[in-house]
Amino acid sequence: MPVNVEDHRLRAKRRLPRFVFDYVEGGADDESCLRRNRADMERVTLTPTCLRDVSAVDSSAGLFGRRWRAPIAIAPTGFNGLVRPDGDLLAARAAAAVQVPFSLSTASNTRMERLGRETDGERWFQLYVMTDRSIAEQMIERARQAGFTTLILTVDVPTGGNRERDRRNGFRLPFRPSLATILDLCRRPAWLAGLARSGPPRFVNLSPTEDHEQSAELQAALLSRALDRRLSWDDVAWLRARWDGPIIIKGLLHPEDAVRAVHAGVNGIIVSNHGGRQLDAAPSTISALPAMVAAIAGRLPVLVDSGFRRGSDVVKAVALGACGVLLGRPVLYGLAAGGEAGVRAVLETIIAEIETTMTLIGAASIAEIGPQHLLSHPSVFHRTPPS
Repeated sequence: MPVNVEDHRLRAKRRLPRFVFDYVEGGADDESCLRRNRADMERVTLTPTCLRDVSAVDSSAGLFGRRWRAPIAIAPTGFNGLVRPDGDLLAARAAAAVQVPFSLSTASNTRMERLGRETDGERWFQLYVMTDRSIAEQMIERARQAGFTTLILTVDVPTGGNRERDRRNGFRLPFRPSLATILDLCRRPAWLAGLARSGPPRFVNLSPTEDHEQSAELQAALLSRALDRRLSWDDVAWLRARWDGPIIIKGLLHPEDAVRAVHAGVNGIIVSNHGGRQLDAAPSTISALPAMVAAIAGRLPVLVDSGFRRGSDVVKAVALGACGVLLGRPVLYGLAAGGEAGVRAVLETIIAEIETTMTLIGAASIAEIGPQHLLSHPSVFHRTPPS
């Protein structure tokens, strides 16, 4: 029985074909950023404060007037239907059961209307802006009608990262498997049977209606992240005119961009390097976080993702000033290993680890976690932000 995220990861690796696991697991170029996310996370240590009343620990956290069971949310991840049929729907149900937000990606394989009908809980929609902006406009309107509460604009993909695992595996649209891939598929009968029942996953939210087929070229463009390179800070106003709920900018690492986000009038930011899948030379998010928090100076909530595997990692981010953490790969490991139950198990495990860590450092609530618990964290994480 899996007892941590790594256990779910190993089960996922056994169940998934190599090209699917590599798509989930891989990063850009030499995968240095991928490794840096974990290496820098492990360098951060938590210093306990003792003889505090932790007889009752409350890990709940709030954002935008809503309350979560813990300061975590499911990050937007694309092609979840490749990991498991109806992957987006299963993950959203698990999030609702655990009482944390679920984020649906533009590159999802379940239509947002179905998610709205068949799941409860808080739902966020992540937006990629493609060259034809009418696609973004129709998705924004549909997300509103389907009951999504928050819009996440991802901005770190002016082009797709150089993901060499995918290139070696021939993973592109249209998919042309090699002989080695075909043999690997034959060794994964459970995964193959699910694909046979559900059919190949498609990016169904590009189309305004279920019976409207988008071109293969547009599907391939989204897989390769061929997005609108003209997108700029001036376009936040275009977005705001079409969405009256909270807007979060995802993919920021530079303190100057954090300041721009404040002036642009968004409602929050997500410090993210796309899980190491875009710029391989980018810093880890945990090392970039302190300067981003300092630049924001309390004017906006700061969330973070990339490299989080333990509840103690979440507590580290909160101590550094984040109000929440988005989880990507851990959720996909659980989805691959056990479907909805697997995702729920991952989330429950991380929440249990958060509460254990809080107890051990002497913090009875999320509000009590702070710089006093970081007396020994590396000075390299202290950076002077722009004024």
